[in-house]
Amino acid sequence: MATITASMVAELRAKTDAPMMECKKALTEAEGDMAKAEELLRVKLGTKAGKAASRVTAEGVVTSFVNGSTGAMVEVNCETDFVTKNDSFLALAQAAARLVAEHNPADVAALGALAYSQDSFGPTLEEVRKGLIGKIGENMSFRRFKRISGASKVATYLHGTRIGVLVEYDGEEVAAKDVAMHVAAMKPVALTSADVPADLIDKERSVATAKAAESGKPADIAAKMIEGSVQKYLKEVSLYNQAFVKNDKQTVEQMLKAANTSLKGFTLYVVGEGIEKRVDDFAAEVAAQVAAAQNAAA
Repeated sequence: MATITASMVAELRAKTDAPMMECKKALTEAEGDMAKAEELLRVKLGTKAGKAASRVTAEGVVTSFVNGSTGAMVEVNCETDFVTKNDSFLALAQAAARLVAEHNPADVAALGALAYSQDSFGPTLEEVRKGLIGKIGENMSFRRFKRISGASKVATYLHGTRIGVLVEYDGEEVAAKDVAMHVAAMKPVALTSADVPADLIDKERSVATAKAAESGKPADIAAKMIEGSVQKYLKEVSLYNQAFVKNDKQTVEQMLKAANTSLKGFTLYVVGEGIEKRVDDFAAEVAAQVAAAQNAAA
């Protein structure tokens, strides 16, 4: 039996965005064959293999705050995972979510200008951020936030501190929270097929066209292959069409209908998504320091 290492699991997770345990199971079943494991995950989870292969991440946390029909979610970034466990950093992030909900700032700059004091720093959120940078010794920033307020209800789900979902709905709270959890797990890009961004559809159509061309099929059959691939993609990435994670015998839309619940929209934040993360070569850094020390001694 092939030995499955932590680095192999991490590599597969980075490529597929699948849950850690599912990656380990797939690698075990594939006897360590990375390509076969990716395919197993695609079959089992509907994961698009390689969708995150080139995506780099930064560290940080997602926090949320809900009060009645008003809810907010914030992503706050930092340089290393160690800081995400720092009490002062977490307090700052929680405060940011509350301030967004209570004051509805126009943008990140306006958020930073709101009154707030912590750890002897202030009198604004931005001044606290600057103070904590000096205290902790690491840069941190408010990246983005989402606020929902109105006649509808708000539900939120946090998967640890790295994934957050905010849902606007009418109906049953349990159903709404289940949907929020589903979004965190399956990461749809839109509510319905009609809402999927045109650039994503164009990209999928381009890939399908290239595959159809390679198949050597007649033009009419190739056209059907392309359209079939696009329609399959739309079902995979639209929330309503996805199989519900708690019951794969029904779609999310069917589950909501059975629960007398309607969804107005959702927001999904994954920490660091799309941000380039600095990769340090520790061995090279140590070698450089040793060389510098030797030169100094000489």
